[in-house]
Amino acid sequence: MTPTGVDNPRFTLDTDLLVYSVDSRAGVRHDLASRILLRAPRVDCCLTFQSLSEFYSVVGRKGLMPAMEAAAQVNDWLTFFPCAAVSAGSIRAALADAVAGRASYWDALLVATAAEAGCRVILTEDLDDADTLGGVEVHNPFDAAGGLTDRARQLLGL
Repeated sequence: MTPTGVDNPRFTLDTDLLVYSVDSRAGVRHDLASRILLRAPRVDCCLTFQSLSEFYSVVGRKGLMPAMEAAAQVNDWLTFFPCAAVSAGSIRAALADAVAGRASYWDALLVATAAEAGCRVILTEDLDDADTLGGVEVHNPFDAAGGLTDRARQLLGL
């Protein structure tokens, strides 16, 4: 229960938030994503191995941090967060969503994996806000005024 007495569902973070948290060039998104990543281990947030792997790949490709530093960051997150692995069931669900045109295969796989881990919300900029995919609510945590949305603050217990 949060201090307000509202049960918060388990949620996950998409790769974009992980990348923003280390990309100082992302401005306000960097600040907000850093805030999310500092708070998320204290609440019911689960990361997927896919998002961690994508993070390592993206920051290397974009030259945001040296490989050794990126690997250390992933190792830290593996320590501080429960993590979910891809399963045959999540692959099947992702294939069905991709074939039906509901999402790209990789986005659908991340969401299906998170759903199997009990996540009911994904914080991301990369999918349509307020949509639902595989029973998981898609939420963009950044509001138009340059802060966190009320929903994101609720999930983070802020």
